[in-house]
Amino acid sequence: MVKGILATLLLFCTCNLQAQVNNTGSFNEFANQYDSLFKNAYDNLDTTRYQQLLNTFTLRYNSLDSASKKANARRLASALYNLCCIYSLQNKQMQSLKFLEKSIAAGYYNYANIAADKDLNNIRPLKKFTQLVAPLRRIGDYPYILRGAALYNLTDTRPLPRFTYQSKNDSNLVALRKAFNLDSIAGTGNDVSQMLNVMHWLHNLVPHDGQHENPAVKNAISMITVCKKDNRGLNCRGLATTLNECYLALGFKSRFVTCLPKDSLGIDNDCHVINMVYAPSLKKWLWIDPTFDTYVMNEKGDLLSIEEVRQRIIGNRPLIISPDANWNHKLSETKEHYLFYYMAKNLYRIECAVNSAFNMETSAVGKNIEYIQLLPLDYFKQPVKTSWTNKNTQTVYTYYYTNNPAYFWQIPENN
Repeated sequence: MVKGILATLLLFCTCNLQAQVNNTGSFNEFANQYDSLFKNAYDNLDTTRYQQLLNTFTLRYNSLDSASKKANARRLASALYNLCCIYSLQNKQMQSLKFLEKSIAAGYYNYANIAADKDLNNIRPLKKFTQLVAPLRRIGDYPYILRGAALYNLTDTRPLPRFTYQSKNDSNLVALRKAFNLDSIAGTGNDVSQMLNVMHWLHNLVPHDGQHENPAVKNAISMITVCKKDNRGLNCRGLATTLNECYLALGFKSRFVTCLPKDSLGIDNDCHVINMVYAPSLKKWLWIDPTFDTYVMNEKGDLLSIEEVRQRIIGNRPLIISPDANWNHKLSETKEHYLFYYMAKNLYRIECAVNSAFNMETSAVGKNIEYIQLLPLDYFKQPVKTSWTNKNTQTVYTYYYTNNPAYFWQIPENN
């Protein structure tokens, strides 16, 4: 089936703090137009028209600088893959294999989709197909890769700072709570009900926009104000940051969590940022995702933590996502795509800020922002910590590494 060039790209965000804004604005508009043109040619199985479109698209893509090409590589890979599908549907096997090979060379590594796509049934029995697809499993079969990352080291005692959570009595959090009437939004139900109400509120208030950087001042009050003023959205990091501060303002212990891929090829700059919030009534952390308005449950309907979801994906155990999971109320989200493709990819490495607080990631001269990253034993060895300084803002970023999940998922003090 046709894979829209932008259908999944709209969900992506660049979570690397070193990422720079590139000059792809006009190319984004161009690609948006071509997405529908490609689809029309696919629907009509019109290889001549599709090839003409692809030639023009490729010329425009090749005119981009190297950083912009890297950021848009998935667009070209998807366009090539779709032409492979058309030729397969027409049973033109050699042409189909040619463009499958081109799409893989361009960065189409969605092993799960290739394995299930009925469009490719006419080339699937061919030896060349197997030769092209088999190597993708170690870079594109995300549940398979995650299963290789199941082992940690509970005896890892590298020195790490302790996670802290700002008090709801902080003046900035008090102001946030009043500015958006968070008590009314949370309601008078139990703690879990209040957490979900606030997630739903933010999801409906601020749209997700994974194609642009967040505002320079990265706190909930400022970012919501900018979004209203400029009629814009936030990427997943901005949404999770905002929700995290709202939870802290209500007195809930919360962290925003950067979920990262293995990316052994150094080509995947996508990640996803969600929240973990501690529910005293359940005595556990909960998975909360404001981008997709999503929480996750087991087969009994019990809400799960990020750690539990990761273990269940690895063990292929039952999982259920919230019934109204969606992207900007435009696309419904399915368990298969959200958990077993997108999040299976991004649950390989997991990172949290050491100090969960208002305005934590806003740059400032001399500011030191610290993170702890949980790594499986399957990952490359890391030192105790690394550090780098942003040359423009002189903000210092320090990263600590651990293989010990017990430390990373520790229950907050006084709970």
